[in-house]
Amino acid sequence: MKIIEVDHLTKYFGGLRALHDVSFAIETGEILGLIGPNGAGKTTLFNMIAGTFSPSSGSIRFNGEEIASQGARQICHRGISRTYQLVRPFSSLTVYENVLVGHYFGKPKREGGRQEEKESIGLLELTGLYQKANIPAKNLTLVGRKQLEIARALATRPKLLLLDEVISGLNPTETETMMGLIRKIQNRGITVFMIEHIMKAVMGLSNRILVLNFGELIAQGKPEEVSRNKSVIEAYLGAEAENQAKEAS
Repeated sequence: MKIIEVDHLTKYFGGLRALHDVSFAIETGEILGLIGPNGAGKTTLFNMIAGTFSPSSGSIRFNGEEIASQGARQICHRGISRTYQLVRPFSSLTVYENVLVGHYFGKPKREGGRQEEKESIGLLELTGLYQKANIPAKNLTLVGRKQLEIARALATRPKLLLLDEVISGLNPTETETMMGLIRKIQNRGITVFMIEHIMKAVMGLSNRILVLNFGELIAQGKPEEVSRNKSVIEAYLGAEAENQAKEAS
């Protein structure tokens, strides 16, 4: 079953074309990777699915319903949440309070406080932040801030989670930890759409991969298929990255 269907999506910013005629679907429960060079349009695509931008033309259907004209808050309440490449927690709040913010934003109406508190603690345990629940978010390391970003997004109870480079910048041990967390999220029945530049991660986690270049979709398929695609190698991977991708897949 398809959770997202994107048809002929195009986005202009003035005279600049950021995306052109992009079409794909995401199957419920899968991890779909999105790769491409800087400036390829990856975050623009995320912003349109999440409701930050409206498309210039094209359609975005979530569980069969058109959402392209809806705002970010409406889309979040429908069940799509996202993280950001530049992680910006509420630094003066504790880690636990940051997750509570996700609960309050992610629902049209506030529910009973006890349930929200219980879910927040559960998400801190899931993301490895339980022991740091009461420290200010500003005191977290980079990996901690990224874990918190994910916990806050999960607090909105998404059906589809958009992850924007949550692994980039991490050391090998932290990368393995984050990959494990993403697998746990998938095992909870949440569909994941992730932008990532770390080939080991995107090839190792993704059921399928999309490749954007200059705003156009140049390839899509299983990791091993994408890693052998000549257009992808020329536009993005290069010979060394190609070998890393093949090893990871």
